[in-house]
Amino acid sequence: MSAVHVLAVITAKPGKREEILTAFRANVPAVHAEDGCIDYGATVDAEGVGSFQTPYGPDTFVVIEKWASLDALMAHAASPHMKAYGAKTKDLIESRIIHVMSPT
Repeated sequence: MSAVHVLAVITAKPGKREEILTAFRANVPAVHAEDGCIDYGATVDAEGVGSFQTPYGPDTFVVIEKWASLDALMAHAASPHMKAYGAKTKDLIESRIIHVMSPT
């Protein structure tokens, strides 16, 4: 399989987004060092766009990822640093929706 893209929509419990993002940012160097990681970063609603966009809101962020292969993504998901990040943030998260996409 070729590269895969991931869109992870994370909604924090009210007022907890920045706390999750702090833990996320601390974990980013370990993720970037993984074999097969092409891109991995958090995004939030852009300001000043107006009615053109449908905002996620103040408690949500989207992680945009690109992996060289599905195997690389699966290794990422099972990595010790991701397990530690998940344990650290699980009580702060309201919902998590993961979309794994293939390029056309």
